[in-house]
This record gives sequence, C-alpha cells and structure tokens, in this order.
Amino acid sequence: MKNEQPALSIRNKRVWAEYSILERFEAGIELLGSEVKSIRAHNCSFSDAFVLMRGEEAYLENFHIGEYAFAGHMNHDPRRSRRLLLKKAELRQLIGKVQRQGLTIVPLALFAKGRWLKLEIGLARGKKLHDKRQDIAKRDTEREVRRALKERSR
Repeated sequence: MKNEQPALSIRNKRVWAEYSILERFEAGIELLGSEVKSIRAHNCSFSDAFVLMRGEEAYLENFHIGEYAFAGHMNHDPRRSRRLLLKKAELRQLIGKVQRQGLTIVPLALFAKGRWLKLEIGLARGKKLHDKRQDIAKRDTEREVRRALKERSR
C-alpha cells in the first residue's frame, strides 16, 4: 500500500468578502521545484495576490511562496510573477470579459490534482459596501435560524 499524503488545498478566504464570483476556471501554474516543495509544506499566502493579463497570457502576481529551507543557493524569489497555463479559448474569453465588462480575475484556491498543482481562478466583480452589509446580515440571520432549529430539536 502506498504512503499517500493528504490532499493539498489552500483557499483564499478574503476574496469571498471582497468580490462576487461570476465564473470559475482551473489553471495550471508554472512553478520551480523549490516553489512546489514550499507549497506542499503550506508555506504560501494569497494576501494581495491577483491575476494580470499581459498580451495573450495570464500571470499570477504578488502570490507569496516562502523560500524552501533545503534549496540552498537555488532558491526562488518569493513574490515573482508566475505564468498561468490556460487554453487559448479560455484566455480569449477572460481577456474579452475583463476588457468589455470591467471585471477582474482573482485567485480562489490552490490545490493538488494528482501530482500537479492547479490554481482555481475566478472572474469577479468587486462588491460595494452595501453588498457587503447585505451579506453580513444574511449570514447573521442564517446563523440565528440554525441556532433556533438546534434549540427546537432538543
């Protein structure tokens, strides 16, 4: 029997409060060996990360992957640009929607799919302050309903 590791999944929790996600895409990500090992050790952070379109390619910017302790002089720059691997049709669709509709592309999660690391990105629209307040109110009422049902079932 193989010695299997638990599935890797790192989520960008803050993005759900700041944006409304309209569409999701799964993209490969171009990484160095020391970056892969560092990610598998959960040494990465989504804070301030975003996706930028340059020409006909997508890049993950400002995604922090800490240096791998055992890489020595072959280590990577923690905040370097990383190219996303998407199909041409998906890239054209993203470029069109970002330019025409004024949407933004945000990283949602990083996960392992087999031996590959994949990045889930989302086409998003920024929330206004009143949208955020509505979400908080909705969450509070749902919590109160669940609490009341729990009390009632006792």
